[in-house]
Amino acid sequence: MAQSVLWTDDTPIRTLAPGKGRTNLSRFWCYAVDPRPYGGAGHPAVLYRYSADRKGVRPQGHLEGFSGYLHADAFAGYQALYRPNGRNAPRIQHVACFAHARRKLFDVFEATKSPIAGEALQRIQELYAIEEEISGKSATPRRAARQAQAKPLLDAFHTWAVAQRRRLSSKMPLGKAFQYSLSRWDALTRYIEDGRLSIDNNLSERLLRGIAVTRKNFLFLGSDRGGTRAAVTYTIIESAKLNGLDPEAYLASVLDLLARGHPISRLDELLPWNFQPQIAAAA
Repeated sequence: MAQSVLWTDDTPIRTLAPGKGRTNLSRFWCYAVDPRPYGGAGHPAVLYRYSADRKGVRPQGHLEGFSGYLHADAFAGYQALYRPNGRNAPRIQHVACFAHARRKLFDVFEATKSPIAGEALQRIQELYAIEEEISGKSATPRRAARQAQAKPLLDAFHTWAVAQRRRLSSKMPLGKAFQYSLSRWDALTRYIEDGRLSIDNNLSERLLRGIAVTRKNFLFLGSDRGGTRAAVTYTIIESAKLNGLDPEAYLASVLDLLARGHPISRLDELLPWNFQPQIAAAA
């Protein structure tokens, strides 16, 4: 939460409702950082939070101390975070996801083979080709490349999309797909302003796949308290994976070291990005 760029997403989970003979629909939220695509300092990490519902106050509470750029989907619960505070500028800038915009156009193309939807997909593909070329470069040249190459393509795309939208009924799937992008164009194109930003929110979507897989096995959580503990466990496991560790071996080594009396003053050594092979060998 001390970082200036975060990626977030959420996924549903069922939680047992004692005495009701059923489960409630709860939520896991993830907040991630990964400086590797722009060669930044620091290490990748992800924090998971559990909540008993999907009310907007949940992410608003999680992000109470955060200021910066937030990669997120179009969930209405985030909107309060982007509002100005009196005369002050918003403390959080929304970075929308081009993958979501593309997905809506792709669904129309798959169903109708619309040449207009096909052209939109081709235009977006050109933007992603630029991102592939600059991946791993530092923030400054990434921003320069986007300003020189992506901005003209985005300006042309916007002009073309507005013209197409005027010809389409708002009730048509293609009209809705264009409206999705045009109604959040500023947030969708914000990624060209800063080389640390991403064109999409795929990082956080990937970090929720582990929950989706395990959800098929355990079906539901036993309690809200269990959900909070599960969020801690997911935080450790997925952060270990982000840093190239085998999570099972990492957890086994850490637990063994703690049982052997690893000094509480040196717990930082056991964080995934600090964990050394020789420490594991000793364990």
